[in-house]
Amino acid sequence: MKACTFFGHRDTPEKAEASLRMALIHLIEHHNASLFYVGNQGNFDRMVRKVLKQLQLIYPHISYYVVLAYLPCSFQEGYGDTIYPDGLERIPPRFAIDKRNRWMLDRCDYVITYVEYPFGGAAKFKALAEKRGKTVINLPSFSALQ
Repeated sequence: MKACTFFGHRDTPEKAEASLRMALIHLIEHHNASLFYVGNQGNFDRMVRKVLKQLQLIYPHISYYVVLAYLPCSFQEGYGDTIYPDGLERIPPRFAIDKRNRWMLDRCDYVITYVEYPFGGAAKFKALAEKRGKTVINLPSFSALQ
């Protein structure tokens, strides 16, 4: 089973959704990706979760988890697809997203990013993924013919 995670700017534009869908289908059909870890901050993460939910109807063998950086104040419906990594409760809140992102990166083979500028958390984790030898697909330059 191959795993994939995601890092993108909080303000990722809606136009990225088509490229995201193509990249995910490419990984599922050509690289046997079937497990996906996504965060829950910003527009990019929301978009990824939406597309994964739709693709799960077409590819029922795939699964995805929203990996939380913080425990919610109260659990309500809608948290069934979440994971809270062990040990994160001991991390100060200002470091929680970074720690959560490293947890996701450690468990993946592929990384899909939406990075247009070389600063911020998405750019940092794109560079770290490349340094660790992960296969990185950056959506602004993705072509399904790769």
